[in-house]
Amino acid sequence: IKMKKIVLILVLMVTGLSANAQNGAKIEFKEETINYGEVYKGVDSGKRTFEFQNIGNEPLTIKDAKSSCGCTVPSFPKEPIAPGQSSTIEVRYDTKRTGAINKSITITTNEGPDNHVLQVIGTVLPVKEDKAVPAAEPSLIKG
Repeated sequence: IKMKKIVLILVLMVTGLSANAQNGAKIEFKEETINYGEVYKGVDSGKRTFEFQNIGNEPLTIKDAKSSCGCTVPSFPKEPIAPGQSSTIEVRYDTKRTGAINKSITITTNEGPDNHVLQVIGTVLPVKEDKAVPAAEPSLIKG
């Protein structure tokens, strides 16, 4: 009987320790930076996706996703994400603007006071227009 009590106490201790280690909601992103690379003005949709999972033991709620500028628009799930479940945050960058992309998206969740910052980087290049000079037509005038 003593052995059963010792085993039971050990099991309860181990279970209690593991429960404390993951208490609450916890978001984990597959990647925190998306590199667009080089895209052409107005040709690329500008849509990219951040994948994440709730690795905690309580439902995860995304309270807000704010971009560092109006040219980058995030959209996020409004419903809670159950423990162990995955979801996505979609980001759309306005590719009608040429130049370097270096924007951040701040994610606020119910897991605590710390926010998560995601990065969007890359370059939007102007579209090259083919302005080939037409070949000169042979002259009909002979000298």
